[in-house]
Amino acid sequence: MHRWHIARVLLIIPFIAVLWVPFFDRIKPEWLGFPFYYWWQLVWVVLSVGVIGFVYKMEHQDGGADR
Repeated sequence: MHRWHIARVLLIIPFIAVLWVPFFDRIKPEWLGFPFYYWWQLVWVVLSVGVIGFVYKMEHQDGGADR
């Protein structure tokens, strides 16, 4: 049986950050000519990779105890 790991709770952070539209539905501030909406989405692509990688490492650091 597959064991649930507490680190999976961290996966909700990128999910909320990208789907909470009223927070980033604006143009200012701009960064390198990109409106806030676009660079917010692009930053979260990179941050999501980091969060997913961290959760993966946390789940697999015990040497596969759920096998």
